[in-house]
Amino acid sequence: MRKLFLSICITSSVLVWAGDVNVSSPNNQLQVTISEAGGRVTYSAVLDGQQVIEPSALGLKTSLGDLTKGLTLKGSRQESVNHHYQMRGTKASEADYQANRLIVDCQNAENFQFSIIFQVSDNDIAFRYEIPRQKYQGKEPKRIRIRSEVSSFNFPDGTTTFISPQTGPESGWEQTKPSYEEGYSADAPMDTPSQYGHGYVFPALFHLPCGWALVSETGVGSDYCGSHLSDYQAGVGYTVAYPDAGENNGYGSDFAAIPLPGKTPWRTITLGTTLKPIVETTISYDIVEPHYAPSTDYKPGRYTWSWLLWQDNSVNYDDQVRFIDLASAMGFEYCLVDNWWDTQIGRDRMAGLSKYAQSKGVNLLLWYNSNGFWNDAPQTPRDCMSTAIAREREMKWLQSIGVKGIKVDFFGGDKQETMRLYEDILSDANRYGLQVVFHGCTIPRGWERMYPNYVASEAVLASENLFFGEGATFTEPFDLTLHPFCRNATASMDWGGIIMNKWMSRDNKSRHTRKTTDIFEIASGITMQTSVQCVAMQPNNLDELPQFELDFLRQLPTTWKETRFIDGYPGRYVVLARKSTSGKWFVAGLNAQKEPLTLTLELPMFAQGQILQYYVDSKNGEPMLTSLKIDKKGCAKVTIQPNGGVILKE
Repeated sequence: MRKLFLSICITSSVLVWAGDVNVSSPNNQLQVTISEAGGRVTYSAVLDGQQVIEPSALGLKTSLGDLTKGLTLKGSRQESVNHHYQMRGTKASEADYQANRLIVDCQNAENFQFSIIFQVSDNDIAFRYEIPRQKYQGKEPKRIRIRSEVSSFNFPDGTTTFISPQTGPESGWEQTKPSYEEGYSADAPMDTPSQYGHGYVFPALFHLPCGWALVSETGVGSDYCGSHLSDYQAGVGYTVAYPDAGENNGYGSDFAAIPLPGKTPWRTITLGTTLKPIVETTISYDIVEPHYAPSTDYKPGRYTWSWLLWQDNSVNYDDQVRFIDLASAMGFEYCLVDNWWDTQIGRDRMAGLSKYAQSKGVNLLLWYNSNGFWNDAPQTPRDCMSTAIAREREMKWLQSIGVKGIKVDFFGGDKQETMRLYEDILSDANRYGLQVVFHGCTIPRGWERMYPNYVASEAVLASENLFFGEGATFTEPFDLTLHPFCRNATASMDWGGIIMNKWMSRDNKSRHTRKTTDIFEIASGITMQTSVQCVAMQPNNLDELPQFELDFLRQLPTTWKETRFIDGYPGRYVVLARKSTSGKWFVAGLNAQKEPLTLTLELPMFAQGQILQYYVDSKNGEPMLTSLKIDKKGCAKVTIQPNGGVILKE
């Protein structure tokens, strides 16, 4: 984030006392209408002449009054928004955001005033509420509690869903949920009740009769709680829901508390007649600002990780040396040392391990438990990240021994108190030059831009489950062909491993097998997006993998100038093209279906007649490296085997 240019110009000011107010995207293809009828305010949207959002509720319930009924539209004004910014570690290294902003001023029956802000770009709608400081009932309140929000997303009949259920508080292993680690539906009806009765998490993908919609939120820091979606209600849709009172072990409010003047986070809706806008959207970052400057030049890269298959017993000095040596042999930048390192290696020896890693051109990342008291997860180190004093002591020590990042696990939910902990960890870590990955956690909400040392969050049913049970090895292809359209479309995702062992075991001969091909796994390193990517190789892979696979993994990029959607359908298959920051294009495809998939890909980023390296599976699922020529129409014909992959590379 080195450059930021912002220009806003007022284009119109219109007084509106009743009826409708409209705002369109810069290309005029997306129109949003805000309406008032019977004291209720709603919005709706049309894309390319088709209704994509039916009338949906707007409003808040607050400690200073009900802002959902008895409302009057007092006036509106429009502005154009145009800014260019640069990013580190997301799907695009820079973006030009152009939108039209509509500010609608509202008033309830008690003359309490607030505004609803809509920003509409060519395929994205973002809205939030702003409340000014004002005279109210003879006083001038300077604070307000937002108790609930009626904002809804009411999609046309016939819409189907790709959504994941929210879990209840204090549930799961050692009461570590909610942690955004549940499965997703696949084209399920909207009226299907959520599995646990707590609605659904962001992001949520919807297949409309005439297109697609991706719903999420962004800009949530310490000044608000995280939200999710309610269950579907006919005629209403899905409503924004706040955290359960039992989250965070009952500590903290289940509402948001803000000073006045104040504002809510942005609710975002990405819309497209195809999936291209869904995959390529940058709305999570377009409408937020950096909260602080980076203290150092944070480095992207790849990391090795013993725990995924070798588990807790591998967190000892000798095994970690083996994974440091593996990272060094592969040219990877990092090695992650997981839980129990403080007892199984010890702090004194950890300083020596870090020194050894640096001598091999590798830097360490260390795991921490976030606790605190919000769950019963026993793993240590504990009580190092939960208070400012503990963090100051710990992070100063980490910096002194050359550690470059931390992975913090097991959080308590989405309450504002928990969001404050995330922000405090990030801000404190930045002072000591530490990058941060979160696990057992909520989704990030614009954090890559808000916090420059933030890397990624798990917040997904991730790769560790492939070790825990064979069932996850069967669903991995579905998951990794879904997330480019949903979870990974809105934010960086630490899936936790491009797994190259055939068997889910240390000896690579026992337990259950991986069900995907090698090329699927390697291609997932391109279709998944995070700036510090786990390549979960094992030391034995150096002798077992074909040389061309090792060579590719050695130069696997993790940062991108540009991302383009080529083809796909959520949970079935996906083909993406990404341009690395070095300027080279990579095209990667995954197939989760039971039959081979032959596609003719339009690839205008390559020249006609250009010959590309072609990584592909044989009919028996064996990896091959060959070549493929771009035809005169700028296309390439590829075949992706079941649970297989393809890669095209300049």
